[in-house]
Amino acid sequence: MTSEAAYKVLARTLRSALLQRRYADGSPLPTEAQLAAEHDVSRQTVRRAFHDLVAEGLVHRVPGRGTFASPRDGRYLRQFGSIEDLMGLSQDTRLEVLRPLRRQVDVEAAGRLRLETDAVHTVVFLRSHNGEPFCHTTVHLSPAAGAALAGVPELGAAGADSEVTVIGLLDTRLPEPIAEAEQSITAAAADPALAAALGCPVGAPLLRIDRIYLTTSGVPVELAVSHFLPEQYSYRVKLRRGLG
Repeated sequence: MTSEAAYKVLARTLRSALLQRRYADGSPLPTEAQLAAEHDVSRQTVRRAFHDLVAEGLVHRVPGRGTFASPRDGRYLRQFGSIEDLMGLSQDTRLEVLRPLRRQVDVEAAGRLRLETDAVHTVVFLRSHNGEPFCHTTVHLSPAAGAALAGVPELGAAGADSEVTVIGLLDTRLPEPIAEAEQSITAAAADPALAAALGCPVGAPLLRIDRIYLTTSGVPVELAVSHFLPEQYSYRVKLRRGLG
């Protein structure tokens, strides 16, 4: 098995410290030389880790002065454009629960969450904007994440209507914050259940986005499978050219 690149390991360590506010907003991080010595890596490795954290908006660099923790203003880490878009959904959309949060056996979902058990906690909901449905989502949670959301009224009953996001709820209840997501995008045809929920014909083309959310230590806690009406949703992401 190929070991993880040293800069990614260091970036995760620093990311965790930043998200857990071990560095106050605007405070300096250790220098490249200090981090290289502390973690037994090269300064180039530290520089690459800083590059990722700058791209995520967690730190900013001032030439000749150093690297500083960026003000977060209560925001979540936006490592991917999709997370930024999703975290903003609660500002102008509504979540309606179709199937409340319940424990169930789902071998595929448990496997994708890398669980040692086949049991997950699942909730199904519809998200709408100005009364128009645009997204049907099935969320599978690890046992720990499911237990953290047990009893949350916004997810506990069919028909419950709110402005919450599941990752927003998790981020305030888990020991570690959500830091990143693994995402895949495919096309899918609407089955009868999706067609009824989204108000489209059976067989209509939908955009399917699967996201696995991980904590700062890389533990998967949520698998979200969402189907979007293409005319109601656009996907945007900023791509940056890599080093070298």
